[in-house]
Amino acid sequence: MVAAQAAAEVRGMLRNGEQLLLTLIIPVLLLVGFSLAPVLDLPTARRIDFLAPGVLALAVMSTAFTGQAIATGFERRYGVLKRLGATPLSRGGLMLAKTAAVIAVEAIQVVVIAGVALGLGWRPQGSPFAAALLLLLGTAAFSGLGLLMAGTLRAEATLAGANLVYLVLLGCGGVVFPLTAFPSGARGVLELLPISALTGGLRAVLTSGAASPAGALAVLAAWAVLSLGLAARTFRWE
Repeated sequence: MVAAQAAAEVRGMLRNGEQLLLTLIIPVLLLVGFSLAPVLDLPTARRIDFLAPGVLALAVMSTAFTGQAIATGFERRYGVLKRLGATPLSRGGLMLAKTAAVIAVEAIQVVVIAGVALGLGWRPQGSPFAAALLLLLGTAAFSGLGLLMAGTLRAEATLAGANLVYLVLLGCGGVVFPLTAFPSGARGVLELLPISALTGGLRAVLTSGAASPAGALAVLAAWAVLSLGLAARTFRWE
């Protein structure tokens, strides 16, 4: 049942033009635009080395959090989830299926974004396993947050809230603007955000060739456990 629901979720996401714009086209445009146009003062000599890990993190947030929260919120509003609730598929099974679908779509995103970045001269360092672990934990954290929002708020509130959070985290999460640009007092708080941990961890691995960044992994694991636990307890079918 989980596999069948996950396959249906993937088909729905790939057919949705708005979600494709959010999850794939916007990250690629940001990557190409900020890599070629010197409009930002970045802390690395090669702009692509700073931007590529951040855009990968943005793609995860776009799919696992923003796109999933909006889609699930409107599924709940239009009664799709109510009908699913009448099937043997459990609440936990639904969340597992949605997370699996997100991972499948993210695999496509990683291939496309990494391909574009390599074409722009990106030369990633470090362990692919460490990068994959960061992406999986980031997916779990953002998926939990998206399902928590969609399962408790009205669809309109979810739409507005998810887009607002997306824009705030894009600006304050170190994706295209380095966290060093913020005051030191605010920086300590921003580093605890899931997008900051994912972006910083990916840069440490893929740009600096570091081993598994324990701090980033711990922050993402904490967000994943907290958000998925709350979503599983509070998610409403209707």
